[in-house]
Amino acid sequence: MASKLVKGSAIILIGNIIFRIGGYVQRFIMATLLGPAAYGIWGLTTPFQGIFQTLSAAGLPPAIAKYISEYTALEEEDLARQTIFTALKIMLFLGIFFGFVMVFIAAPIFTDFFRKPEALLPLRAVGLMTPFSVIVGAFRGAFQGVYKMEYILYTRAIEQIVMILAGTALVLLGLSTLGAVLGTVLGFAVAAVSAIYIFKRYMNKYIAPKNPNFDFPLKAELKLAGRLVKFAIPVSITGLAEMGIYSICTFIMGAFLTAAAVGYFTAADPIARLPLIVSISLATTILPAVSEAYALEDRKQLQKYVNDAYKYGMVLVIPMCVGIAVFAKEILGLVYFTNGAYMNGGTALSILVIGMTFYSIYSISGSILQGIGNPRIPMYILLLGCVATAFLGYYFIPIYGIAGGALATTITSLGMMIPMVIITHRITKTHAPYMFLLKITIASIIMGLPALVLPDNLLGLIAGLIICPIIYVIFIVLLRTLSHEDIEGFRGLAGKFGPMKKYANKFLDVLDKYSYN
Repeated sequence: MASKLVKGSAIILIGNIIFRIGGYVQRFIMATLLGPAAYGIWGLTTPFQGIFQTLSAAGLPPAIAKYISEYTALEEEDLARQTIFTALKIMLFLGIFFGFVMVFIAAPIFTDFFRKPEALLPLRAVGLMTPFSVIVGAFRGAFQGVYKMEYILYTRAIEQIVMILAGTALVLLGLSTLGAVLGTVLGFAVAAVSAIYIFKRYMNKYIAPKNPNFDFPLKAELKLAGRLVKFAIPVSITGLAEMGIYSICTFIMGAFLTAAAVGYFTAADPIARLPLIVSISLATTILPAVSEAYALEDRKQLQKYVNDAYKYGMVLVIPMCVGIAVFAKEILGLVYFTNGAYMNGGTALSILVIGMTFYSIYSISGSILQGIGNPRIPMYILLLGCVATAFLGYYFIPIYGIAGGALATTITSLGMMIPMVIITHRITKTHAPYMFLLKITIASIIMGLPALVLPDNLLGLIAGLIICPIIYVIFIVLLRTLSHEDIEGFRGLAGKFGPMKKYANKFLDVLDKYSYN
């Protein structure tokens, strides 16, 4: 029953792990080549990349995924194809418009706000990527809608490889932070070309038009556009608010702190988000899955998807967050070993990663609500979260520096998670697996206790990486956390491990002996 969810999540999860590693390679290279101050300027530009991509996409990629999933389930392939083309027209217009706004209006304004003139050209370069990013986003929405998650991974691989190679080359040529941003522009440009090629070459077998001469009049297209926009506006606002949760404190730091301090936070932030690869993978897959189950009025399937999403996510997210929190300084020292100054972000990392636990639960719940046609609820909660983050950030950052920004984000994430979980389960008429989550949390906390006695260096980190997972598994077993059905679900994930599949299944066989029915 959960095979579609597990299979899609497994593909995205494995891909996200690989690309997250690639992202760390890029950040390591940039941190090494640029140094903390210039790296901090790059850190000030990265939120704008996400914000203006979100503005240009206008929330349409999830809308594309939702309606393609519904139309293909109802065998209306012509409407599924038309959904892509109509959305793409809207997104291209917005991509060009917001690119212009970023280059000529927003970049000068924020350069003055940060009081860092060296940020002007990198900020302007952000506007060059928006037309390309919307093309990639539209076709990835189409791939998601037919559960072809591997096509998403192909375009992301191309994007990342070009981004790293081009960015590194341009920085070495002396373009500094500007070169790093231009490398990202080139990555999106090449990824856009690859997405178009994949769509033309392979997607006909999934949404082939029944009528090759399908005529879609302007009035009907405007009606479809209105339906897409109606769904997409709250999704877009939600996406912007999500960027705000991540970015508001960085903006405030840019005004109050030195570029080097922002660089320390920029070094910690992506590591804190590492657990999100699990929740994002699940959220990406669960939206069309929930949408399909809801459209077919299959309540039993819907309930299964909802419960499995929390279980499959949190069994990995919670121990990851605890592990990163207790070994934060050592992890920063290992990742950025060429410059020990980045370890100054250790306290901020410990605080921020705890917030990612709360945010992971929030994001899974939000995707479920979007899938059943309630995108406004996550939007309202996120908007309130942005306001709270801004107030808390302005209070904490001048007092506690980058740790204050991390604290503001963590408190806000907790405040968003609680109402989201309650609302999601009331609407879907399901019950959260509270006992499961409690047992996972207890096992994770016990897992982190060895950090109190291990040496505060690389050897201590290596010992922790060996000891802590063993302790976690032991207490998962002792607390009888997993059911037989949970184990079978994880076998679907193990099937994606290639040569390691055999060993993964043996490990699951051992766990299954201590599972409950």
